[in-house]
Amino acid sequence: MAEERGLNTPAVKFSISGESLNVGLTNGHEEKAEESIPKSRSRFQVAKVEFAAEPRAENLTNGNDVPPDRTNGTEDGDVTVRTGRGEEAGGGKTTGRMHSNSVDSSISPPYSPNPADSYQTSYDTTNLKTFGANTLEALPNLDYYRNLASATGHMKKRPTLRELQQEDDIEEEGQQLLEDIENGQVPLSQIPTEEVKSAAPKFGWIKGVLVRCLLNIYGVMLFLRLSWVVGQSGIGLSALVILLATAVTVITSLSMSAICTNGDVKGGGAYFMISRSLGPEFGGAIGLIFSVANAVAVAMYVVGFAETIRDLLEHYDCLMVDHINDVRIIGLITIVLLLAVALIGMEWEARAQIVLLGILVIAIVNFLVGTLIPATEDKKAKGFYGYRGTIFQENFGPDFRDGHNFFSVFAIFFPAATGILAGANISGDLQDAQKAIPKGTLLAILISTITYFAMAWMAGSCIIRDALGPVSNFLNGTNGTDAIAGVINASLYNVTDVGGKDPMVCTLDSCPYGLHNDMQAMQLASGFGPLTIAGIISATLSSALASLVSAPKVFQAVCRDKIFPWIHVFAKGYGNAEEPWRAYFLTVAIGAMCICIGRLNAIAPLISNFFLMSYALINYSCFDASLAKSPGGYYSKWLSLLGALLCLAVMFVINWWTALITFACVSTLYVYVHYRKPDINWGSSTQAHVYRNALQHTLKLSHVLDHVKNYRPQLLVLCGFPSDRQILVDFGSNITKNVSLMVCGHVILGDSQAKLTDTTKYTKAASAWLYKRKSKAFYCGVIAPNLRSGCQALIQFLPHSSTQEFRIAVM
Repeated sequence: MAEERGLNTPAVKFSISGESLNVGLTNGHEEKAEESIPKSRSRFQVAKVEFAAEPRAENLTNGNDVPPDRTNGTEDGDVTVRTGRGEEAGGGKTTGRMHSNSVDSSISPPYSPNPADSYQTSYDTTNLKTFGANTLEALPNLDYYRNLASATGHMKKRPTLRELQQEDDIEEEGQQLLEDIENGQVPLSQIPTEEVKSAAPKFGWIKGVLVRCLLNIYGVMLFLRLSWVVGQSGIGLSALVILLATAVTVITSLSMSAICTNGDVKGGGAYFMISRSLGPEFGGAIGLIFSVANAVAVAMYVVGFAETIRDLLEHYDCLMVDHINDVRIIGLITIVLLLAVALIGMEWEARAQIVLLGILVIAIVNFLVGTLIPATEDKKAKGFYGYRGTIFQENFGPDFRDGHNFFSVFAIFFPAATGILAGANISGDLQDAQKAIPKGTLLAILISTITYFAMAWMAGSCIIRDALGPVSNFLNGTNGTDAIAGVINASLYNVTDVGGKDPMVCTLDSCPYGLHNDMQAMQLASGFGPLTIAGIISATLSSALASLVSAPKVFQAVCRDKIFPWIHVFAKGYGNAEEPWRAYFLTVAIGAMCICIGRLNAIAPLISNFFLMSYALINYSCFDASLAKSPGGYYSKWLSLLGALLCLAVMFVINWWTALITFACVSTLYVYVHYRKPDINWGSSTQAHVYRNALQHTLKLSHVLDHVKNYRPQLLVLCGFPSDRQILVDFGSNITKNVSLMVCGHVILGDSQAKLTDTTKYTKAASAWLYKRKSKAFYCGVIAPNLRSGCQALIQFLPHSSTQEFRIAVM
């Protein structure tokens, strides 16, 4: 087996004499390669060494290179290096004139600096002068000193030789320069300066997570749709709607906290968590869907803002075109202005968020105070009476209209709870994402849930479901019947004892006011109406801005992982914070198309399923990681599973055909990424499952008895390094047919300590070659002093690592 790898590692022997340095590598054939260098009269001696080239590890993975220790089929190599006029020494013989003893040492051949040199038998190193004596030293390699991890960042300047050798002189020059600058003897233009890039802003858990989540949760639904939800579902079922949404968000937040505290959290938010937990298949699918969901959410919040501005224009009789087109015009202008704010930078966007939160808090307090103020006659005519037991009793039960039911109302309200990921979506801009995300998100859910409960119960206790409005609206230009009905209802509103009659019954076919009909009912109950309008504008714009920032950040993370083709152009970042400007424009384009729908109730259900699917996968990723026995704590895997099933159930109950479309999108993207097989290693739970399942099945298989029906040929192919005998490996593959076990045995001749590091290199190279050739086989290399001992070791060891003895040996 002269061709076996490990048989040909040369032993280097060198001796030092007065006139020459002789280095010999013996190969048993007295072949010599020598290079003579004229003797130098100075103390500096020059040695020129020729070694057999050894390919790099990355060259071995191609499967085309010859093994690094093969030298034309011989067992040993012979290289002689001579300096001066000394006699050459080969075949392991050394001479010395100054020293009676010689030095033996084993020297590993250096790696070739060029992959093409791997096919050559030798190459020349550069000459090296050292002080005082003839020596052989390894040349420095720049790759050993370069910080590859910071290749994309700012590289630190390395000191020059002059700075190292003349450190004192340079320090004196620096002190003299400082004195000259202080004395004004050096012009400002000649003062050496170094441009330092400012670091991107990083946010804490309050400014980065709590504020952002509160603003995204207090969205368009708080002032524009919460009163409508109470009118449809009643006070009792409205509380159940809020509780169901809170249950989904709390469980999801706990699962998200368990994931983000078990490993480093970088930019990408929910996509980063799911992809690093469940692998690129689920992560890539949900990353795209979550990005689209946030882009559509921008449209939903902008449409809510546009509806408020349109109602103001209608109140002052200033409509531009009509109801629907005015919403489209205002919405398109608004989203362009929001894009300008987002492009300025994250720091300015965060400052704007704090201002908007302050306005929103004032508007909420204004509503709470307004419900305690006695109602005027005008407000009573429009349906607001203050706290009354009869109103609370009447509004407690449901009153579904226009084909709505509990789950259709929940579908419209649920986007109000989707802001829990607003802080996680900018995880790359947080100082400590592992602590900030759980703390800020859970506190935001607690505060927002209490607020929604309080405002829903207050609105249901103060405002009736249907109201006619002021009597003058019906006396001017209406027929007698409508006028009489308006007078009767107005008179009922002004009495304290209705005598058994229900003042909440509207006698007209269509009533413009009340919980059912007036989307501005929260403004009616507030103490100062313009403050509520400011709160609506603040809530809608802040949520739209948060979603406009979240969608590009998530999409940029997806593009940078290169899971999908043709979208890498959106991965480019600009500025110190790597802002995804291209993704911003894409988000605005998607949002503009949805704004053209012009109806808030039509847009809200579209994103509910996308967000629910994201939450379901976050919960499932936590459960799957627990099932794979990945390290973690402070959570319940069964609660995470319950959260995932709850999200899926709600998806189908809300709208079964949109749920099927969402499943189809996720499944298509999953299958695509699965068959594309991206070369990444994220430590996902899928990999943990593969190892765990393989271990369990191997243990079970060890107790299975052989049977003729289940016979599988077990092959031990003594091929050496697989690429050396490709035909032998292919012959074994034709027998196993990818359904039986085949092991490629390789005997590496040499000392175990000297060859121990080579086995890892051989294993990686052989495994890569087998995978590239699509050969279903395992590589096993053993170190032995001779071929017989190596083969015996392979035959004795391998049966203990498999379920059956090897019945066929191929060589």
